[in-house]
Amino acid sequence: MTKFLHVADVHLGFDRYDNKTRTQDFFYAFHDALERYAVGEQVDFVLIAGDLFEHRTIQPATLNQAQYCLQELQKAGIPVLAIEGNHDNRPYGTKTNWLRYLADWGLLILLEPGNVVAGEPFYTAWNGRSGGYIDLECGVRVLGSSWYGTSAPKAIEQITEAMQDLPPSPGFNILMFHHGMEGQIARYQGALRYSDVLPLRQAGVDYLALGHIHKNYSLEGWIFNPGSVEANSIEESIYDRGVYLVTLDQADIHAELKRDYQQRSIVRLRLETTGQETTEEVEARAVALIEQALPKIQPETQPIVELRIEGSVGFDRLELDIRTLQHQLKTLCNALIFLLKYEVDPIAYSTPLSEDAHRSQIEREVFLDLLSANNTYKKRANELAAGLITLKNDQLEGCSEEDLYRSLRALLISDRLYAVSEEI
Repeated sequence: MTKFLHVADVHLGFDRYDNKTRTQDFFYAFHDALERYAVGEQVDFVLIAGDLFEHRTIQPATLNQAQYCLQELQKAGIPVLAIEGNHDNRPYGTKTNWLRYLADWGLLILLEPGNVVAGEPFYTAWNGRSGGYIDLECGVRVLGSSWYGTSAPKAIEQITEAMQDLPPSPGFNILMFHHGMEGQIARYQGALRYSDVLPLRQAGVDYLALGHIHKNYSLEGWIFNPGSVEANSIEESIYDRGVYLVTLDQADIHAELKRDYQQRSIVRLRLETTGQETTEEVEARAVALIEQALPKIQPETQPIVELRIEGSVGFDRLELDIRTLQHQLKTLCNALIFLLKYEVDPIAYSTPLSEDAHRSQIEREVFLDLLSANNTYKKRANELAAGLITLKNDQLEGCSEEDLYRSLRALLISDRLYAVSEEI
């Protein structure tokens, strides 16, 4: 019986949201997953199916994180086999990158096909420094690949042809391939159809170890994608993801997705506005929603929280102080990162006018439309519209600023609108 861990899309050095703690999350998730399900389960080997790093150019701290994790596996006698993904592949014409650096130091085995254009065979056995495939002592052959992008279907043809020229396999054949399958996520151009990869099955691939799509899925009992080790965005929190702990027993493959390792909690909330609320009421509803969700949020874990405010508002959308509200809500739930998505539309009124409407009538209806669309002013829209027209005429007649101010103050003196006039 052979046991291995299939990991993909680790993205060490992740720097979205410009938060150092969030960057460390990716290291902690990777390290904890390896401790639990590679070292703890005493696997025979670990596969990294692309995107160990977030960027081709990495910071020293990111390299240290990778070395630390790989050294832990080295101490446990667990070999690591890896391929390049689109995030960490070497630029065209470049002979080395950070995965090659780690391979040169013996911390992983980087399986790369040869340069056929330069006359090299597509697959050669791993020789201690380079090679496209390796036969492991546990009776498994692991084959590598490169990042092919839109040319992936053509690359699959090369791989299947090259496999026919290899010596007999010692047992199971595993191919690491960094690409996504059709129908798994929306708006993904260039995904592979099942018919594109089926020739690999016919060529003898027993386990296709995928990466690239940050969502867990498996197909037909031989295609497996664990998803990313951590969520790279708020949107990805809806996907299952983890690492595959795989057992090979005679002709059987048992792949179990493991998710019980250190990951940052992500909570998404939504507030629907009706257009009847004032800015104060929208703020109060947002606070109440966060307070109600605190048991789910678990502030002690410093989660990532997203609140989407959607719908209609009966005021100028810029009247709501988003920055202050975001800070208040972040403090309330003790979030590491709090994202406030304010996606509302102001209520619009449009009074139909005849083509021969007089200028004064048009002016009055414009004022009425603007006032009626604002919850603060709509109850006195007619009175205020008449007052604004008078104010406009006074200004055109050359009234002083003091007289204009007194007229405006008198217009707004009653009811709660007096408080608004004090802010002008």
